[in-house]
Amino acid sequence: MQRPMQRVPNLRFEIRNSRPHARQGSLLMAVGMMCLMIPVAAVAKPPSILSARADSAQVGLYEKFELRIDLEATYTNPFDPEQIDLKAEFTAPSGRKWNVWGFYNPSSWAALWMVRFSPTEEGTWRYVVTVSDSEGTASSRPGTFTVISSAHHGFLKIAPNQRYLQYGDGSSYYGVGLWYNDSYELFNEGAITEGGLDDLKKRGANFISFFPTPLETMGAGLGRYDENRCGRMDQLFDWCEQRDMKISWNIWFHSYISMGVWGGGNARYRNNPYSLISSAKDFFGNEEAYKHQEKLYRYMIARWGYSRALFLWFVVDEINGTEGWTEGDHAVAEQWCRKVDAFFNEHDPYGRPTTGTQSGGLSQWWPEGYKIFDIAGREIYEAQGHPMPKSGKLGPNDENPLQFSYRNYATQTQNLWSGFSKPAIIGECGWDHTYYEPGMPGYLAMYHNALWAGLANGLCATPFWWAHSDWLNDSVVTNQMLYFSQFVSDIDFANLNLEPAEVVAGECDAWAMKSDKLIFGWVVNPRTSVANESFTISGLPEGPYEVRLYRTWRGAYLDPQTIESREGKLTCTIPELKTTGGHALHIGNDVAFKIAPKI
Repeated sequence: MQRPMQRVPNLRFEIRNSRPHARQGSLLMAVGMMCLMIPVAAVAKPPSILSARADSAQVGLYEKFELRIDLEATYTNPFDPEQIDLKAEFTAPSGRKWNVWGFYNPSSWAALWMVRFSPTEEGTWRYVVTVSDSEGTASSRPGTFTVISSAHHGFLKIAPNQRYLQYGDGSSYYGVGLWYNDSYELFNEGAITEGGLDDLKKRGANFISFFPTPLETMGAGLGRYDENRCGRMDQLFDWCEQRDMKISWNIWFHSYISMGVWGGGNARYRNNPYSLISSAKDFFGNEEAYKHQEKLYRYMIARWGYSRALFLWFVVDEINGTEGWTEGDHAVAEQWCRKVDAFFNEHDPYGRPTTGTQSGGLSQWWPEGYKIFDIAGREIYEAQGHPMPKSGKLGPNDENPLQFSYRNYATQTQNLWSGFSKPAIIGECGWDHTYYEPGMPGYLAMYHNALWAGLANGLCATPFWWAHSDWLNDSVVTNQMLYFSQFVSDIDFANLNLEPAEVVAGECDAWAMKSDKLIFGWVVNPRTSVANESFTISGLPEGPYEVRLYRTWRGAYLDPQTIESREGKLTCTIPELKTTGGHALHIGNDVAFKIAPKI
């Protein structure tokens, strides 16, 4: 890494006479004076901005505008905004002003500093860069750039209905994705690949969730950020932007702030530089540690906050897997959550939401956490106390593990919906705390069912399955994501006032969400299929409705049918598909549906 450009203080020198020895002659005193060059106080010099060069004079709407800045200033740590504070003020065509932090990025010897920004209006923008250090403040000459139209929809935020997500232009977004962790520690050794992202995109995914290895290391030091790892993050953001995929960024994965709550690879705090100033138990309440964290969060917002790929600040994953929770004061840990949430809410210029979780056991219901963060994030690992079959060998009358599984997802999602007026996600689930393991019959069906049970009960994204890998792909990364994404792609989640519907389906399980414009839901029977079963939705105005049944395992709709709502109820009978022309046709164990009033 290049050494930061630092000003060496200018030294002023004075010639001073020294008193000669008494025995020296007068001539020596006259012409042989000893002259000492004695340095005196350094001359203070304010900072200066030598240049601020834009990478382009024209940029698309919601695309990255980047300034490379050459400056002189006085500092010892270029990452510390208390020593050197770089900012840019952008003025939109409408007159709105945006204040954006700059950051140190030694990618060029000629310009060690950057500002990144994504404009939200078309037209001519103006900007001025300022830098402050201990000696004063300096500003650049004003600059301009032009913003033209693009195909991008903008940054994601919580929709006005407070239950789903929408883009800046008002269009809806429903998250389809899973955990895809990078495990980046050595140069060019990350697990995420462009091929892996392409495969996920092809199969319907529009986001990934990951925890990066920490930017502060024992080598870099506390308050300094490993530029190799920062460069890797730049690469991941670029890759996801190119594919129009979103990123859920897990800032604090429990392992990195735990000395050994769960042992093994979950005990990494000893190699975290925060351990030099705070025990793991005191991490959440240590004021010095939090002061460093705020500077880290500022750097993250400055360097990657520009990106339309970033959609969720996943502040802490499984907070109960840390000594700060298990041995510390829960109130202190939750106050830390409030502070981090407030920091991102205040300083993220694009207003992206936050979330955080406890682990996935039944007893890890965390109502205070769901209140704190913008999105209520509940994890589900069914083998950790959730209802499951008592026997591992099933007969015709035994409890069905698939039924237990999707009911767990339905129940937990219903609890989030009814308890908290905000979007809800299942922030982590899947392998390995489940009834089935990958590769076994039933695992794919369990994943499939989790997708549809979550949708029909009000989640704003698919459950965050743990986790993308080569050996898991055959069991999870299948066409199920694609078929699911096709179904949700034309639902205007952000602009519908959806609420749970009353559904009755005989021997089947069924759930639905309804509004005055659309009802969608899911019917399932893992024991005998849903063929010839009926479901009834109550609370609908009288009149004709178009009903479209969707074959979830095939990704195809049946022909639409018109059904009347009478006395507030609409009943639909699911057909039994029969062999036709030598081809087998079967409706399967579940079906999704959309119902809309006919005008």
